[in-house]
Amino acid sequence: MTARQPTRIERFVPALGWLREYQREWLRPDVVAGLTAGGVVIPQAMAYATVAGLPVQVGLQTCIVPMAVYALLGGARRMSFSTSSTIVALTAAALTGIGVSGAQALTATATLTLMVGLLLWLAVVLRLGFIVECVSELVLFGIKVAVGLTIAAAQLPKLLGLSTSGDSFLSNIRNVLQHLDDVSVVTALLGFGTVAVVLVLRRVAPRVPGPLVALVIGIGLVLVANLDEHGVALIPEVPTGLVAPSLPGLDHVAGLLPYAAGIALMALLESVSVARSTRQPDDPQLVNDQEFIATGAGSVAGSFFGTVPVAGGFSQTLVNVSAGARTQVSQLATVALAVLTSLFLAPLLSEMPQATLGAVVLVAVTGLIQTTDLRRAWRIDRTEFGLALAAGVIALLTNLLVGVLAGVVITYLLVLRSLSHMHISELHRRPDGTLHAGGEGDEAVHGVLVLRVENVMFTGNIRALQSELNLRVEGAEPKPQVLVVDVSRTFTTTLYVMDVFLELDRELRREDVDLWIAGMPPRAKEKAQRTPLWQEWVAAGKLQPDVQTAVAAFQRRAAQ
Repeated sequence: MTARQPTRIERFVPALGWLREYQREWLRPDVVAGLTAGGVVIPQAMAYATVAGLPVQVGLQTCIVPMAVYALLGGARRMSFSTSSTIVALTAAALTGIGVSGAQALTATATLTLMVGLLLWLAVVLRLGFIVECVSELVLFGIKVAVGLTIAAAQLPKLLGLSTSGDSFLSNIRNVLQHLDDVSVVTALLGFGTVAVVLVLRRVAPRVPGPLVALVIGIGLVLVANLDEHGVALIPEVPTGLVAPSLPGLDHVAGLLPYAAGIALMALLESVSVARSTRQPDDPQLVNDQEFIATGAGSVAGSFFGTVPVAGGFSQTLVNVSAGARTQVSQLATVALAVLTSLFLAPLLSEMPQATLGAVVLVAVTGLIQTTDLRRAWRIDRTEFGLALAAGVIALLTNLLVGVLAGVVITYLLVLRSLSHMHISELHRRPDGTLHAGGEGDEAVHGVLVLRVENVMFTGNIRALQSELNLRVEGAEPKPQVLVVDVSRTFTTTLYVMDVFLELDRELRREDVDLWIAGMPPRAKEKAQRTPLWQEWVAAGKLQPDVQTAVAAFQRRAAQ
């Protein structure tokens, strides 16, 4: 069944569309899915807050206002929207980079979150959505592996009961190895036992919210066995109630700007990727700009409540979808659960061991540390494998922001590398007279060399194209009278490209070869028509609508 086209206001507020067609029988599965997802999202978000060195209530608040905002403005009907391991890891890097902690870290986090949201909106205004489409998934995967390893290493001190920690993957590993004599056996048993419980539940009972079970077990052991009296560290006290809105500060804006840009990029990539992966055939088409607006609105609104930057989460969305979610009512159910948790469960949350939260984070990031895609790249394209590995290693050995920026640069180097290699096909004539890339039984057209440019022409490859066309003419036997260049597969042109073709025409004329252009697309033609030589080229027959017409025109000229 074809989805109904949304109205203009529904495009801006997609919730108006699905609420209009909401069916009563969807309510129960939506609520069940939202509560089930909440059992994963809420503990995970609280645990993720500790990754950035922030109190757990920051993660809890991230499950309220931003999620509600996305439910109204987001186009993905089943996506669960809070934060992700990549986002909080970059948040941690930002806070470390500007050297803040405690109350200053909370203020800086709100500022960072506001900046991320505003940058996402700016991306819409400047039409920068193409950046998302150009970033290589494999390079992004290399960065995520580095994120997973960095976060996992940061959890080891919590799971071992160590008070020391570092600010990078290597420093955390080094600190753990240097302080093995200080390991708390009780804490280690609790931490790694919790990891085992969550992993087993994930395998044998995937519908059971493992992170919620982990929190219940950890809090229960503290209350029953007084683990805090046996060296098990608890999280700081969680205040009861909801956070009152306040204006984010404007301190550290300059220092936070590069981190905000990196987080905004990752939020776009993750949210759009998750949204696409959960879209059903009867859902409206996803619009990138609307996703940018919704994701940005979640961060802007969240900044007034001190949340971390937000994005769609893949693991929590899978829980939401597998539990039967139909619309964003499921996420509103998750929001309601987070509100109830803030209002009534804060005293219990204050009894939570740090090792339990560390275990929840460690299990959550194992999904990032997968090598399937890397092994596939190794088999198919060693260059892409090397670039993905390079991005991951840079992120691992320096910091995550450098890794993200390196990933973007590497991706665009891949794009430029691909575009700079010219792909030119020589067209031959079939027995029926049609032209196509030569095959067995086809023949060249006597007196004319027909070459098709298969990729886009731009400043970076036009000189390579000029050289290749000259070489093809020199190597042709017999020497052609006319070179026909089919440019129908390029979509526009630039003044520089046109100048190079004029230069090529002069070079070929010295060799008694005419240059004809065939299949010039409309956008390229609009620009070319403004040049002084346009009418001269038209009159000389150097501009042909397509290669078939060009060959026919040459044969008529040759017959005269």
